[in-house]
Amino acid sequence: MADRVTVIGWDGSPPTEAARAALGAATLVAGAAHHLALPEIPPAAERVRLGSVALAARRIAAHRGTAVVLADGDPGFFGVVRTLRAPEFGLEVEVVPAVSSVAAAFARAGMPWDDAQVVVAHRRTLRRAVNVCRAHTKVAVLTSPGAGPAELGLLMEGVHRTFVICEELGTEHEQVTVVTSDKAADHTWRDPNVVIVVGGRAAAVEDGGWIAGRDPGAGPRGWVQPDEAYAEHGGLGEGETQLLRAAQLARLGPRVGDLVWDIGCGSGALATEAARAGAAVIAVDRLPEACARTEAAARRFGVQLQMVHGTAPHVLENLPEPDVVRVGGGGAAVVSAVADRRPQRIVTHAATRDEAELVGRGLTEHGYRVECALLQSVELDTRAWRETERNVAFLLSGVLVDRAP
Repeated sequence: MADRVTVIGWDGSPPTEAARAALGAATLVAGAAHHLALPEIPPAAERVRLGSVALAARRIAAHRGTAVVLADGDPGFFGVVRTLRAPEFGLEVEVVPAVSSVAAAFARAGMPWDDAQVVVAHRRTLRRAVNVCRAHTKVAVLTSPGAGPAELGLLMEGVHRTFVICEELGTEHEQVTVVTSDKAADHTWRDPNVVIVVGGRAAAVEDGGWIAGRDPGAGPRGWVQPDEAYAEHGGLGEGETQLLRAAQLARLGPRVGDLVWDIGCGSGALATEAARAGAAVIAVDRLPEACARTEAAARRFGVQLQMVHGTAPHVLENLPEPDVVRVGGGGAAVVSAVADRRPQRIVTHAATRDEAELVGRGLTEHGYRVECALLQSVELDTRAWRETERNVAFLLSGVLVDRAP
């Protein structure tokens, strides 16, 4: 095992005294090509091209001597330190930090970033990174080959954002470019790069905020809001009562990185509340007035969502793949069309047992595990303890077992 492992962050600045001392004593140096060309590296040191960090960690673990790992930006922020410290390698590391590439990108843009979401886009996480960009007004994306600005722009179709693309930060080839998201795919971008994605309706932040990223306590308390919160925009439609929405949201479990479809969004209550959970939301309705109510509700609660006017199931064909779906209207035919797209979860409701059985059988035939509950809510006037309203609905949910949770 290496006698000593020092991880040095590199942001283009001259090495610090601590970094030069570590490099001067190194018998093995791992890093990217531009790191290994630094004049401070001893000529006799073994040089390891840093592709797979895990492979490099195995080389270091087997090395007899003093090792140095060079990494762009802050190596402890989505960097190599996590892998090097994994129990399977048994390495104890010292870290010489540098300015992270995210901090450098926001500095180049002249923007604060304590209110930004930060995501990593690989081929396997690209879709979830895009969903975060859909749902939030300021996001920094640490990209990778095959999951860069062009791919982000293509998958952002239908949502307007501005991209600040920072290429090769800290090098003599550094370049900062500002384009709209729909134009990002028209260029070839150099790696490595960081993309700052901004746009949408930004919520007001008083005194600079108190927590990094999205404030989980922003807006009124509660997963769902009282029915009267939507009264000024035309009120709620059938199947949109507060307690039914709460049950639907509990079954859906929308979260950051998800894409939610709300089909037959009505007042926009559930779409808005799913967006408040941090998910990206596409709301669909065939009625122009429902689309207008939904957009008004989103503005009122300061959340981002994409509104699609059209009739399901045909309008769903060109929408990006959902993680979870709530079907508020359209019945068994729409539920079947949604199930063809294989989201993790589908939630809907029915007014009668026959309708519930029809929908449930369709979900089962598509391979979903189906649950159904008869929900009854009774509202009472607590001044006289008299019943004021009664609602009954069958709540159905389908979970695709091979994609759960």
